[in-house]
Amino acid sequence: MIGTLLPPAVSVAEAFGDPPGPTLLGPEREAVRAAAPKRLAEFTTTRWCARRALAGLGMPPVPIPRGRRGVPVWPPGIVGSMTHHDGYRAAAVARQADARSLGIDAEPHLPLPEGVLELIALPTELRRVAELSRRHPLVRWDRLLFSMKESVYKAWFPLTYRWLGHEEADIAMDPAGGFTARLLASHPQVPAEGFTGRWAVDRGLVVTSVLVPPYPAPPGGEPR
Repeated sequence: MIGTLLPPAVSVAEAFGDPPGPTLLGPEREAVRAAAPKRLAEFTTTRWCARRALAGLGMPPVPIPRGRRGVPVWPPGIVGSMTHHDGYRAAAVARQADARSLGIDAEPHLPLPEGVLELIALPTELRRVAELSRRHPLVRWDRLLFSMKESVYKAWFPLTYRWLGHEEADIAMDPAGGFTARLLASHPQVPAEGFTGRWAVDRGLVVTSVLVPPYPAPPGGEPR
């Protein structure tokens, strides 16, 4: 599902359930040492997806520990993102020559709990959700907006290592399957024009992705 939203340079692996056999490596075990069985299963399968995605780039299995704010720590030269929801786990990775950062997210295609939309959405976004819901009532635009903001944050944090509040990203959704995020917080590592992403609805899920393009190559050189 998420693989359809990203270019071929991004390696994606997903699972619709928890297969038998995957194990955790090294420091990953400490992160879920006291976790409940459900949390342990989703964490283990998501790491299994991540190693399958890395294999798609020709890389060997390696631990993917948790870093600051739980962000995955990828091997040098790699950017990536992971997501999980009941019955679905996914990971996406790319080389830094092909992407500066990645963010993916999956959510149930259901209405947000009462009051949540008003907490996460700017007034402009509330108006967009209302209009899109009127024109395209089969899509849960409130849940889609939430997922987009999650993907934006996952792409933002590894570049900045600072929090990005829901109110700091103004998202415009395109019914054709795209979205743009105008960032109301600036940072030298983040494109001034903001982020762009893609979305899809399938199999009872909404999935979203953000890919931040690589740094421009200096004159006569390779991309940074």
